[in-house]
Amino acid sequence: MDKAGLAFILPAVVIVVLLLLYPIISSIFYSFTSKNLIKSDYRFIGLDNFIFVLTSPAFYKAFINSVIWTTTSIAGQLVFGFLGALALNKIPRFSGFFRVLLIIPWAFPAIVIAFSWKWVFNDVYGFLPNLLTQIGITQTNINFLADAHFVFLAVVFINIWFGTPLFMVNILSALKTIPKEQYEAALMDGASPWQSFLNITLRHIRGVIGLLVVLRTIWVFNNFDLLFLITGGGPSDLTTTLPIYAYHAGWGLKQLGVASAITILLLFFLLVVCFAYFKLLNRWEREDR
Repeated sequence: MDKAGLAFILPAVVIVVLLLLYPIISSIFYSFTSKNLIKSDYRFIGLDNFIFVLTSPAFYKAFINSVIWTTTSIAGQLVFGFLGALALNKIPRFSGFFRVLLIIPWAFPAIVIAFSWKWVFNDVYGFLPNLLTQIGITQTNINFLADAHFVFLAVVFINIWFGTPLFMVNILSALKTIPKEQYEAALMDGASPWQSFLNITLRHIRGVIGLLVVLRTIWVFNNFDLLFLITGGGPSDLTTTLPIYAYHAGWGLKQLGVASAITILLLFFLLVVCFAYFKLLNRWEREDR
């Protein structure tokens, strides 16, 4: 490579090193140390941080919360996004208008979404609790974000509302690429609508769906801002996921070494999950060839 080419790619290489490699390498290094944010000195302690984390009940509670939070959110986003895409694909007129209307949740920043839904669910002046009381469904206003029975359902609902447009738009784009001749040929061969859906529609778009699930799994499992802004991990750690647990360890307790160990374990888990996802996607690609 000549000097001119090297000069062009050098800024990108520097950015990748600073924004990606350095945080990963520093997290791995600090996970083996007693690094504390309020102390300048630290020492190498081997696997002590990992042993501490893996023997902590709080870690497993946060891990289970993360798994439930991720699976339920993605399942809801996929189902409603898929249904929305199928509906928009059948609308002959004004489909562009409906697409813009339905993608609005994805356009808002997390802080706007968080405070808007906190207002909706507030038991004093919130729209939903007062509405339910006025129409007689509940006797008193329920604070959905502070009630142990409803808080997890509430935040999952918010995340589904937020992430559904991404699935909808991408699945709709995939549906538009399916040749209509295949449906006509299946109809002439006597295939039922359900058979056409399974063997034509679903087969054509499953690669897009699989890739969306991979990307959203990484994003939702690592999600911090939306959940932290809405509940802060409460009440009683019922909505504390691994990113929030790592935040409390690093910035609350100042134990950067422990927080780094948590993030490394989180990274390892996501790598295993993504490896399984990509194995499945590769098998689908081989079947389609």
